[in-house]
Amino acid sequence: MEQDAFTRIYRSFAAQSMMETLGAKLSEVRSGQVRITAPILPGSRQQQGFGHAGLTFSIGDSAAGYAALTTMPLDMDVVTAEIKINLLAPARGDLLIATGRVIKPGRRLCVVSAEVHAVTAGDQVLIALLQGTMVPVPDKL
Repeated sequence: MEQDAFTRIYRSFAAQSMMETLGAKLSEVRSGQVRITAPILPGSRQQQGFGHAGLTFSIGDSAAGYAALTTMPLDMDVVTAEIKINLLAPARGDLLIATGRVIKPGRRLCVVSAEVHAVTAGDQVLIALLQGTMVPVPDKL
């Protein structure tokens, strides 16, 4: 990946106030794959004390979207057309890691997936799988 492509993704991520609110960070960017981490903060827990499914979905969707963006020309962005989530286990732990991947890139549609793991004391548990479609749109940034 060219430096301009990395710069575009980091700039776009920094513009997402939702990711800032959740304490999320980009931890890896490479062609076709992006990893986002987020702590399970007190404000992002559900009624039983686990990380809320909204946190899991948000970082999984963003990781998948940015993975798609790594395959796009520099004058394009992406938006989510549809994405589904299978919640496999409670988000127990200190940190969530979402790894987004491109399954099939395209000029009109990009099929993506994401896995979200919960981390406690170094142990990782797969808690969610996402699959969806991103649509390329002209970049507005």
